[in-house]
Amino acid sequence: MSTPYPFTAIVGQDDLRLGLLLNAVSPAVGGVLVRGEKGTAKSTAVRALAALMPEVSVVSGCRFSCDPVAPDPACPDGPHEAGTGVSRAARTVELPVGASEDRLVGALDIERALSEGVKAFEPGLLADAHRGILYVDEVNLLHDHLVDLLLDAAAMGASYVEREGVSVRHAARFLLVGTMNPEEGELRPQLLDRFGLTVEVAASRDTDQRVEVVRRRLAYDDDPDGFAARWAQEEGALRARIAAARVLLPEVVLGDGVLRQIAATCAAFEVDGMRADIVMARTATALAAWAGRDEVTAEDVRQAALLALPHRRRRNPFDAPGLDEDKLDDTLRDAADDADGGDDDPDPDGPGGGGLPPQGGGPDAEGGPGTESGPGEESGPGTGRPDAPAPAGGGEQQPVRASEPFRTKMLSVPGLGEGAAGRRSRARTEHGRTTGARRPRGALTKLHLAATVQAAAPHQRARGRSGRGLVVRRDDLRQATREGREGNLVLFVVDASGSMAARQRMSAVKGAVMSLLLDAYQRRDKVGLVTFRGKDAEVVLPPTSSVDAAAARLESLPTGGRTPLAAGLLRAHDVLRVERMRDPSRRPLLVVVTDGRATGGPDPVALAARAGRLHAAEGTASVVVDCESGFVRLGLAGQLARDLGGSAVTLDELRADSIAGLVKDVQAAGRAA
Repeated sequence: MSTPYPFTAIVGQDDLRLGLLLNAVSPAVGGVLVRGEKGTAKSTAVRALAALMPEVSVVSGCRFSCDPVAPDPACPDGPHEAGTGVSRAARTVELPVGASEDRLVGALDIERALSEGVKAFEPGLLADAHRGILYVDEVNLLHDHLVDLLLDAAAMGASYVEREGVSVRHAARFLLVGTMNPEEGELRPQLLDRFGLTVEVAASRDTDQRVEVVRRRLAYDDDPDGFAARWAQEEGALRARIAAARVLLPEVVLGDGVLRQIAATCAAFEVDGMRADIVMARTATALAAWAGRDEVTAEDVRQAALLALPHRRRRNPFDAPGLDEDKLDDTLRDAADDADGGDDDPDPDGPGGGGLPPQGGGPDAEGGPGTESGPGEESGPGTGRPDAPAPAGGGEQQPVRASEPFRTKMLSVPGLGEGAAGRRSRARTEHGRTTGARRPRGALTKLHLAATVQAAAPHQRARGRSGRGLVVRRDDLRQATREGREGNLVLFVVDASGSMAARQRMSAVKGAVMSLLLDAYQRRDKVGLVTFRGKDAEVVLPPTSSVDAAAARLESLPTGGRTPLAAGLLRAHDVLRVERMRDPSRRPLLVVVTDGRATGGPDPVALAARAGRLHAAEGTASVVVDCESGFVRLGLAGQLARDLGGSAVTLDELRADSIAGLVKDVQAAGRAA
């Protein structure tokens, strides 16, 4: 086993280290979600934390790490008698993105359960992580049903496995740590809320600090054991401080004054539910224990708010996480003034007096400059009147803001797919309604009980059945086939030419696309964005799960120039061709946003028609959002939709939420093709 990088040798990243340490002091805080760009020591810090965790005492031979002092009465390996156990280091268990449900929660031997009535259970990763750390790298890329199982276990402290009337339960209490790169897509808001704390990390822009990061990393790579030995004293001191804080934690007093500040802060930032209040209270208590105090202060509440609230105040996926710190200070001050005799005096020694221990010599001994920033002002130009006319000349115009997004009805791809789990088009999935049965192609995951009994029944006499139990062989088992929903690749092809440049018109177009992006986020789609204007088309955003990245690119999109419609369709064809090779199971939906006009080059309309028929020949489901306006309408967008083999809907119909028949049109077009 390789020597882990020492926790105390990590340069900077104060918020990241503090969030992890608070959870080490009080696992009841609820874990931490680490958001940040790649290469910012997220995984290094999590793996290094395990070496600081106190050892755990377990029942000898128990696969579920029962505490010998108070063993779990429902343990599948039990019952255990209370007594002495064996000590071992706390585990760090990593959950791979591609793990199956059985690997996470464990699996029952269905064959033995049916034939012998025995609960033969193979523990999963949740059992391995009990009383330790469960680390999920790229948690935003996990399938939704795995995230649901994971967070349910974290909330309840137990894991349940239910299969055809056979039930197994075991304890599963762990420190949950997830890391993610927001560029690869966001977690759903209700899942974000299940993480106690969140921290944002970014690489330092300070030259000296970056030099020290490289110096230490190279030294560790050359001699991991020697490097760890040089930091052993600091590691020991930090380990002792965690143990002392754990002992002090039950004695920390949470006064009525600071409790009022917690409630006022959560109300002021309009967070949903009561989980934020509870997490803030636990975090503030852990901060006081970490600082060696037996009473929570107002500064503890402030620090707790900065860790527990940023990810809970988002109202839609396009909101950047963060808090207005001026508003936070005003709220805390007002709540303190309202409290009678509340313990609201701020700690003069800084945030909770609980600063991180020195990291030894070097440029980062003071912890380095902070990387945390507030939400800031919304970026993007477009401050002119929305109905201002475009200047003459057809040159590039400044971007305009999108109009207010609205709810859209579902667009879907016809047929039955087999893509990644999502919420858009029909697909064969591991979860959903049962539609039939088949022989398992690998490990049995979803038993079809009736089909299994039907397959085994004719052979009972030949197999010598004498008792009440059914004699079941491996060949009798049948896997249930299920139908659910899949996520698709929604590729937007947006006309950004001069004909779309009127401010009111482009604002409405962007609002419509923003609404469809919000729908794609909720349905767990990948999205891509192609724009065309001037002389060519551009892939503004390659297909990605980061819908908020697509929204940001759309918001800053300028307009102007000619309308190379054919170039946009051909560029989209290239994007889809590459994506089919990368992910052949994910079906595409092409959404073309244009007035259908084409200019530039010889016979541009006919060229665009040929490009549209190229998509139709490959069976790509498509929708054209017709942006044509004015008294004189040429109907070119409708003709383009026919060339694509799809349907057209006007921008007004889309905004009016009156596209009920559009899905039927898309499906009918798909069947006709």
